[in-house]
Amino acid sequence: MPGHYIRRLQQVAVRLFAEEAGPDLTPVQFASLVAIAQLQDNGRGLGQAELAAHIGYDRATIGGVIDRLEAKGWVSRTASREDRRQNMLAVTPAGEQAMAQALPAVETVQDKFLAPLDASERAAFERICRKLLAHHVG
Repeated sequence: MPGHYIRRLQQVAVRLFAEEAGPDLTPVQFASLVAIAQLQDNGRGLGQAELAAHIGYDRATIGGVIDRLEAKGWVSRTASREDRRQNMLAVTPAGEQAMAQALPAVETVQDKFLAPLDASERAAFERICRKLLAHHVG
């Protein structure tokens, strides 16, 4: 049952992330910081709904993720100039520092997670994951 294997692998990935990155940063928070920073660097603003879509997270709960990132001083929210109902997100200097500090742990997690696979298996695994996501998500 591939769905069961995928769920179990996701549990392993989250456990490895917690072991390496510690309790102050979750995979979703890290993905959020990276997405916000990338779009910010491209000169685009990013709203909460767009962030949720970008990282494949539930729109109803992304606000809580942003609340926690804002409480840590890693993200700021400002009202959009075009639509005051929408908050635009930006990574703060403290958030940039947190990402930089977490990056070695995140890279270690990837290496540990994929450790049983040789280089060609890793490439095939990633290619298959991207293909499945492209088909089901777009």
